[in-house]
Amino acid sequence: MMKTSLTGIKPTHIPHVGNYLGAIRPALRLSETYRTAYFIADYHALTTVRDPAALRGHVHDVAATWLACGLDPDKTLFYRQSDVPEVFELSWVLACITATGQLERGVAYKDAIAKGEAPNAGVFYYPVLMAADILLFDTDVVPIGADQRQHVELARDMAARVNHLFGEGTLVLPEPLITEAPLVPGTDGTKMSKSKGNTIPLFESGKKLRKLCLSIVTGSETLEEPKKAEGTPLFEIYRQLATADESAALEAKLAAGNFGWGHAKEALYEVIERDFAPMRERFTALRADPAGLDAVLARGADQARGIARATLDRLRARTGIR
Repeated sequence: MMKTSLTGIKPTHIPHVGNYLGAIRPALRLSETYRTAYFIADYHALTTVRDPAALRGHVHDVAATWLACGLDPDKTLFYRQSDVPEVFELSWVLACITATGQLERGVAYKDAIAKGEAPNAGVFYYPVLMAADILLFDTDVVPIGADQRQHVELARDMAARVNHLFGEGTLVLPEPLITEAPLVPGTDGTKMSKSKGNTIPLFESGKKLRKLCLSIVTGSETLEEPKKAEGTPLFEIYRQLATADESAALEAKLAAGNFGWGHAKEALYEVIERDFAPMRERFTALRADPAGLDAVLARGADQARGIARATLDRLRARTGIR
């Protein structure tokens, strides 16, 4: 029987090339070996987002992005978190069997306290809601980076506690699926990050895209000098997009000399345009039809709620709530 993989997507901004290579593309490939579910975590976004119009826009941006990048809603579960209210009922049950000390050790909460901030209760409660997102759908694996292991371990602890109290098999214990996302450098050579302002937006085009490619930091060798491609930000981005033959050819041209960094930047621009232009067109068309995006998410929510209700029926029966 095929196992279920679940991925949550926080709606904050239109993804950049680093997000696509490090998260979107690997996540979509999981559909080849798992029964996949993806949800847009709009309630999670409320810990920081206070602009209603912006949040609605972010949700549509994320939905259009993943659909444009290849997510097939006929083959995978795709829904908006807020369309599945069962997650909040489960989160209350989980909160009632979870010690506050566990939540005080939450990474986000601890980081906020360490910075001298006064985090809202949502940040404190965040791991419980995240666990409910996972456990509601009998999730077998959760794809995460190594630094996010705590979230899945806490969900496992909660599920184990529920099973101990109310009977084995009440909830499925998920496993972390550690995915080593490739490091995608930004235009300044450090990790591509929106907060650093060094990104290449996923759907940028034309002169703006070319300008961003030309701004990537490189060595100062002359045109005639041979250049080492390995380890440079430009080449690391290029070879994650290009074919193996294309990467080898660009590396050889740089090593031979009489081929400048400007030529290499132009090659990167061309491969980005080639790979993302079709996605950009799909994104533009999808984003222009927010009602259509809502319909896709609502259809996914109908399927999701069927699974969620089965989990809650089982849980209610065993806890004595009917």
